This record gives sequence, C-alpha cells and structure tokens, in this order.
Amino acid sequence: MRGNEVVALILAGGQGTRLGILTEKIAKPAVPFGGKYRIIDFTMSNCVNSGIFTIGVLTQYRPHVLSKHIGIGKPWDLDRKDGGVVILPPYQGSNESDWYKGTANAVYQNIEFVDEYDPEYVLILSGDHVYAMDYNDIIDFHLSKDADGTIACMEVPLEEAHRFGIMVTDIDSRIIEFQEKPKEPKGNLASLGIYVFNWNFLKELLMEDENDPNSTHDFGKDIIPKIVENDLGKLYAYRFEGYWKDVGTIRSYWESNLELTRPLPPLNLYDPNWKFYTHTEEMPPAYVSKSAKVENSLISEGCEIEGEVYDSVIFQGVKIKKGAVVRNSVIMTRSVINEGSVVEDAIIAENVIIGKNVKIGDGEFAQSKLDPKIYNTDITIIGMNSRVPDNCVLGKNVVIGCDVAEGDFKELKVESGGFVLRGGV
Repeated sequence: MRGNEVVALILAGGQGTRLGILTEKIAKPAVPFGGKYRIIDFTMSNCVNSGIFTIGVLTQYRPHVLSKHIGIGKPWDLDRKDGGVVILPPYQGSNESDWYKGTANAVYQNIEFVDEYDPEYVLILSGDHVYAMDYNDIIDFHLSKDADGTIACMEVPLEEAHRFGIMVTDIDSRIIEFQEKPKEPKGNLASLGIYVFNWNFLKELLMEDENDPNSTHDFGKDIIPKIVENDLGKLYAYRFEGYWKDVGTIRSYWESNLELTRPLPPLNLYDPNWKFYTHTEEMPPAYVSKSAKVENSLISEGCEIEGEVYDSVIFQGVKIKKGAVVRNSVIMTRSVINEGSVVEDAIIAENVIIGKNVKIGDGEFAQSKLDPKIYNTDITIIGMNSRVPDNCVLGKNVVIGCDVAEGDFKELKVESGGFVLRGGV
C-alpha cells in the first residue's frame, strides 16, 4: 500500500479519432469494452489493486459520459474523504478557457491538485489502454535505480515501432536515446504511456516547459526528449511483460474484445487476485433459450439470447431474437438484433436496433468511401442509437453513423466500403 506517497494522474481527454464513429459522441476512455466495462476501468482498477487511492482523472473531449461513469468512484472504493478520485477538466483561466494543450500541459494545469497531497512520486497514466499491471512493480524498479523518471516499456514487432515512442537503453536500462514515432526506428522497445516521476523533479520541468514558446507541451514530443538530450536527470525503462493493448484502431479494438472469447484469454477478466471494477446498473442473469446456440462467446448480464451466437462479445441487455445469427462481432449494451438477421464481422454500438432479415458483412472487402485511413478492414461499424431497416443488406467495411434513422437509408443495400450518416448524407 503506497498511501499518499503516490498520486496517480490518468490522462483521459483523448478523442480517439482512429476509432471513427465509436468516439463521435464519447471520449476514447469511455468506449465500452469486454461486455460491461469501459476502457478507463482497467487503468482505474490497476490503481486500486496496487493500493493507490489518490487519483485525478484529466478529462477534455466529450467528458460527460466519462464523468457520469466515474461519479464519486464508489465501484472502485474511491469514494473517500482522504484521497479518492477527482475529475479534473481544464479550468477557466483569467482571460479564457485554457484547454489542455498537450499531455504535459494537462499535468502542469493540475500542479496545485498534486501539491495538496505533497507526494514523493507521481504516476502518470493513459486512460485509453487495456491492460493489467501492478504499479508497485514499476515504482519499486524506479526506487531501485534511484531514478528521476521511469517509463514502462515493452517490445513490439519492429514493423509496428513507428506507432510508438521508442527507447534506446544501455545495459543498465537507462534511456540514452528516445525516438517519438520514428520513421526509421533504432529498436522496438516501445513506451506504454505509463510514467513514474519524482514529483519535485517533474514539477520543475513542467514549469520550464510551460514557458518555452517552442514546446508543444507533450511528454513524448517535449519532456522526455529534453530530459534525455540534455541529461537533465536519470531516466530508466521498466520492461513490462504482461498483457497490454492499445485499442486505438478499429481492428485492434475488435480483436482485443474477441480475444476474451478464447478458452484461455490473455486478459483474464475474472482473476480473483486482480479484479476489474466498473460502474454498471444491476441487471438480471442472462437468459439463453433452449433453442439458442452459443459457442465461444462472452454473454453478459441482462441479455436475452434466442438466436445463434458464435465467437462474439455480447454486452449487457442485448437481445438476439429467434432465427438471428451473430458471428465474430461485438454487440454493445441494449442493442437488438431482430428475427432472421445475420451479423458477421461487425461492431454494433449501444442502443442500436437491427431490423428483421438484415444481412451485415455481405460480399467482399472494398475501400471505404468515407475515410480509408480509419476504415480499412472487413469490419462493418454501426454507431450508437441507429436503426437499420428490415431486409437491409450491408457489405463489408460499411459505416453507419450515430443516430441514423431508417429514413436515412436511400436504398436497402449498402455496398462494401459505403456509408450512411444521419440525415441521409
């Protein structure tokens, strides 16, 4: 138990643009995951499992769902008089609203919050990754090296290294070079966006960075390179070998959810020694009718399954009617798949109604006509609160936006790579 020795700051203001319409109305850390959780639940649960109970959650982009979800932190045992969880949006400055300009500026704006607890160390975390980590291990490593800062890292495939901050270390794990998302990486030891700093050391750096007109006020682009290049302190890389996933793309989000359906999933949601907590409404047990078929799937509380479900993650309160078939898909809370519909390779967001005899995932892949940089897989995505009319056929890599009504469909067939947005755009 670390007590007030450590304050954790969770950076949860990310827009998550690579998730497309899944983050059109909510911040990335609030995106549902794994049947009943939201992405930020994993970072918050890691904190309380590690005995860290003083947490600030730094919000910015569309914070309402996230703030409501966290509330006073009761599901995580964070409703405390001493410490607990505090939501920290950008505050009103003397002249105008000072939006967080970068990750470093976000922490800078909350120096007073951290100083209230006078901690030895600050733990800076991202709220948009799915992983299980005992933060005591990285803190103990930090102390053993007498470090000023420590960055959690793991080896990634070299072809993926350009997406990460890459560390080059000496034999003692001290960071001697840092590359932020390099075109030609010198290694594959990637930053996980998890930092431990001596608070007084970091505070001084943040104040200097805030006054630097050439800075973008970001840890990866400014703070860490400045420490390494100018030898301002001892910065070490802590190698993490557990489960960690960046679920920031549509494919990685879909794959990470479906990993939970394996007989031995890499992330065990039900490990009694490492519990994941969330805020959710009470629901009755799932109902699976005698005529239903369910194989290799995660079925959550409140579901009513009368059709067939294979290799899929079904969130709370979902209804899959008789004769409907769902394969390799993620169906979020309170969505309905009506009679005779077939859903394959899809992500269906919250409160969606799929009409009768609808076919989703038909045909062959085609490049997206909406945004090929974001939508570039076989996966068809339907945004929250949308309605797909009876007898509709959706191809692969189709996008149906949020709040789309049946009347927005000009035709009952949307070819692969096509899209329908609210208002029939």
